[in-house]
Amino acid sequence: MTLHEKGIKWTSHHLDLLREENITSEYFAIHPKGLVPTLVHDGTVVIESTDIIHYLDETFPNPPLKPNDNKEKAEVFRWLEHAANNHMCVKTYMFGNLVGTKYRKGKLDLARYRELQKDQELRTFHEKNSSPKGLPKKSLSAAEKTMHTCFQELDNVLGRKQWITGETFSLADITWVPLYVTLNSAGFPFNDYQNVNRWKKMIQKRPSYSKAILQWLPKGLMADN
Repeated sequence: MTLHEKGIKWTSHHLDLLREENITSEYFAIHPKGLVPTLVHDGTVVIESTDIIHYLDETFPNPPLKPNDNKEKAEVFRWLEHAANNHMCVKTYMFGNLVGTKYRKGKLDLARYRELQKDQELRTFHEKNSSPKGLPKKSLSAAEKTMHTCFQELDNVLGRKQWITGETFSLADITWVPLYVTLNSAGFPFNDYQNVNRWKKMIQKRPSYSKAILQWLPKGLMADN
């Protein structure tokens, strides 16, 4: 969405995660956790989603996606960090309610993953997901509770503002779109969050949403109910 909002020309290199095209020594040499996305620009590699969109906004400043007001700008960074800190909760909910069985690894695949993956949190996550019982119900319940807390906070904020940090669409809005789409695809109950749903409808009207979200969703995943 950031690339499209700024009109930046870019080349996509699609990796099929179900075929584990990201679980190779070549890709881990680029991204040490083997996750997507990765941005490579003029020899600079940026690997975290929030870092990527911040990098794009700094490197290609027009049109700006951060407000001029310092207080609102600080809120943008707070919401970016908030999204990044809850990545594993979103991942847990998504795997537990939609794709967990598809991404379970056999013994050989798990051994190869252990060899490449140095991040203990991700190793433990995939070991549990690939076990006969799958992810523990306690983990799923905790993840759901955390996400309700996050979206209740977001709903409260959007009750006072048009966009997350004020009257201007910003990186804060962009960084929460994938969380909404991912959780909604996995059946997260958003019905009670009226302000989030109003915000979602405004997001869906932006051309960048269609280009960045709708055209890239895997078959079987829905961007909205």
